[in-house]
Amino acid sequence: MNILITGNMGYIGPVLENELRSRFPGCKLTGFDTGYFAHCLTNASILPECRVDQQIFGDIRNFPFELLDSIDIVIHLAAISNDPMGKSYEDVTVAINDNASKLIAEEAKKRGVKKFIFASSCSMYGQAEGDARKETDTLNPLTAYARSKVAMEKNLERLADDNFEVTSLRFSTACGMSPRLRLDLVINDFVAGAITSGQITVLSDGTPWRPLIHIKDMSRAMAWGIERENQNGGNFVAVNVGSMAWNYQVKDLANTVAELIPGTDVSINTDAQPDKRSYRVDFSVYESMAPDHQPLMTLESTILELKEGLEAMKFADADFRQSQYMRLKVLESHLANGRLNSDLEWSL
Repeated sequence: MNILITGNMGYIGPVLENELRSRFPGCKLTGFDTGYFAHCLTNASILPECRVDQQIFGDIRNFPFELLDSIDIVIHLAAISNDPMGKSYEDVTVAINDNASKLIAEEAKKRGVKKFIFASSCSMYGQAEGDARKETDTLNPLTAYARSKVAMEKNLERLADDNFEVTSLRFSTACGMSPRLRLDLVINDFVAGAITSGQITVLSDGTPWRPLIHIKDMSRAMAWGIERENQNGGNFVAVNVGSMAWNYQVKDLANTVAELIPGTDVSINTDAQPDKRSYRVDFSVYESMAPDHQPLMTLESTILELKEGLEAMKFADADFRQSQYMRLKVLESHLANGRLNSDLEWSL
């Protein structure tokens, strides 16, 4: 079994590689990544890409389609990967997350790839009051990132057939420790604040709802996509991935971190403008379809894992929101130093 992971040198890829190596020991793993964040290692004992059989550097806007000739399964992580980056680089987000991704999927089908697993997002529900969102509910993408996920899902549904099985995983907000840790994610941010300054600053009024998932459990879901049989969902399935127990209001996340890390104060901006990105999500379909791949991590275990990981790094940067642990700041640094051009292409 030959598996290609696009965008493998980011936050999720190193954890996914470990999961696949453990679950499918005989598989051949190929990674493809442009390397924006390759240097952002956090207490890694090895270069994570040692776990792949072949690492290829490249921009998916110029993807070598012949690579797909020997691939059975594509796991597509590559993307401009959050709302702040999507806002700053909207045209690039469309070019990468939508246009280039669509071409890769089309070529994958033409060249005999059997399964395509897409890292989608629950952010496509946008502002959603009332009941938890189900897969059949109306989508309301509020950002360039979310709109790109909706567009790609539509492309994939059109392509899916008996010979090209598509699993679109609508992930909750990611969290947890990684060899390439990001701190521009809500729980990761709160734990970093507690560790470095004893202060959690909630930029919103704390009321928005967020579903969360640990990246280890995201990786378990992608393994399910590999193992999924066609009778379990058909040629195309888009499914919310997470757990009902992980639907939280932001203020409750902050307070839970403060409870588990003594000496932490929580500051909530009660005067903030409402954050429209608020939604709860229903995960009952994933629970019924993937009973053996359900999330195993809890909020409490995730917070403590992050605490231990940051302490092992001797992490003490209270100004971390301006650091390389924020993906947008990394891109801005590359641009400021002439390493990337305005289209986020390498100009070295």
